[in-house]
Amino acid sequence: MEKLTNLSFLSFISLIFIQCQQTTSLVPEKRWSEERAWQWQQDNGWMVGSNFNPSTSINQLEFWQEDTFDPETIDRELGWSAELGMNTHRVYLHNLLWNQDSIGFIKRIENYLEMSDSKGIKTLFVLFDDCWHPAPKLGKQPDPMPFVHNSWWVQSPGSAILGDSSRHHEVKNYVKGIISHFADDNRVIGWDLYNEPGNVAPTQKGHNEFAIKEDKDIYTLSLLRKAFRWAREINPTQPLTTSIWKTWEKDNDWSKLDSLSDLSKFTLSNSDVISFHTYGDINEMKLRVEQLETYNRPIMCTEYLARGQGSTFQAMLPLLKEKQIAAINWGFVAGKTNTIFPWSSWDEDFTSAPEVWHHDILMPDKTPFDQAEIDFLKEILLK
Repeated sequence: MEKLTNLSFLSFISLIFIQCQQTTSLVPEKRWSEERAWQWQQDNGWMVGSNFNPSTSINQLEFWQEDTFDPETIDRELGWSAELGMNTHRVYLHNLLWNQDSIGFIKRIENYLEMSDSKGIKTLFVLFDDCWHPAPKLGKQPDPMPFVHNSWWVQSPGSAILGDSSRHHEVKNYVKGIISHFADDNRVIGWDLYNEPGNVAPTQKGHNEFAIKEDKDIYTLSLLRKAFRWAREINPTQPLTTSIWKTWEKDNDWSKLDSLSDLSKFTLSNSDVISFHTYGDINEMKLRVEQLETYNRPIMCTEYLARGQGSTFQAMLPLLKEKQIAAINWGFVAGKTNTIFPWSSWDEDFTSAPEVWHHDILMPDKTPFDQAEIDFLKEILLK
């Protein structure tokens, strides 16, 4: 990969430093008005696509690190999604990548955006994540655990930083550096600051080391508040969001703001556009949409598709298209994440691929899980 000159390096760092210094001295922008949010919706139309991770990457680190960044696979698989009519992908980043090589990381993101933009696909970037392995490490990533769903997906920033509020400042430059660089980039559709805030790490199969076992919501809310403040100080042209996802008893009715958990209440009160996750059947989807429509903002469903639970393209997309709700399913090409296997694979032993895939759409050779599903996608997305 081409190396930057010392002058270019210094210029780049100086620009980020100056912008951060300037923006932090200003009063942060407030949440977007409803009018601005609906204008964004009108400008972008119906957004539909996948949570995109190339089939050769087991997690966010393997996706983006220089040694394993795989533009050939990325370009090919982005092309396949464009053929189906997808126009938006949700893509995860990671704070350790910024610490490791911020310049190279930015260049690889630029490379990715060039490829996706050439195919008419915009990107919703995710900065933090509370799901799966709580102790991320740079370098060569482990091989997949056979037949286990998302066996080495990693949290960001991970429990060591998350669980120590005095260390939260360590990810400030990551948030501000990434957002400031792409703040006016029309290839970026928005900023999903935190995936499933408050989710807990699995405790099976050796993934419980360094996990925060109690009061994780408190630490996550503290970091989420900071992330929104840092992002508002940059004031990007794209909206900020964080998904509501919990189905705990306290968060059962998403339309009753005052009765929600502090995390969900903060999420709904501060997101410019509303985003949510549901893997339930069409009745669950209809219920969540109805509840969230009370906030009078554009809505994005940024995770769905669990075929065994009734969350299918055929069931969900007609409703989401009618309501013009962005539809971003989990998974595209089956690969090292093993997300064709259900979540229960953490507890149950599988010895072969399930008859009904949990997530994902295509095999690495483009063979579909279900040709009828592909035909349906092309019909509803390209019509």
